[in-house]
Amino acid sequence: MHLGVSLVFKPVAHHSSAYALTVSLRDRVLRRPLGLHFTVAQLEQEADEFHLTAWDDELLVACLCLKTVDAFTLQMRQVAVLEERQGKGIGQQLVAYAEDFAREHLFRKIILHARDTAIPFYHKLGYTAVEEPFVEVTILHQAFEKTLTD
Repeated sequence: MHLGVSLVFKPVAHHSSAYALTVSLRDRVLRRPLGLHFTVAQLEQEADEFHLTAWDDELLVACLCLKTVDAFTLQMRQVAVLEERQGKGIGQQLVAYAEDFAREHLFRKIILHARDTAIPFYHKLGYTAVEEPFVEVTILHQAFEKTLTD
């Protein structure tokens, strides 16, 4: 998909200024609409996670977190795309970058909990539902996984 922009995808360090921008984006897109806010403890728990980002020049347009579950599995969390950039393929490109990143770090599977509104998105990207829907952070979610191939 041609977006008309050239995005740069890269990991950012926890506690960096770029990480602070990811927290702001995730708070605005994912947390505030549910009446939730990050706590200091929640953000500290992200210290060992991979924080992947998509940039249009100096503007952060999307981000996600990858949490190590075991030696072969990552959990994708907190996928957020800037509101005015949603629906333009950026999330799809960021997930593809995350899958490549996982392979490069020798992980073989990604698991995630998709909000009900994102279920079609993950189906389209080859993720398989593995559980019945459940409520998490006050809204319906479904667990998905994808085995990464070379």
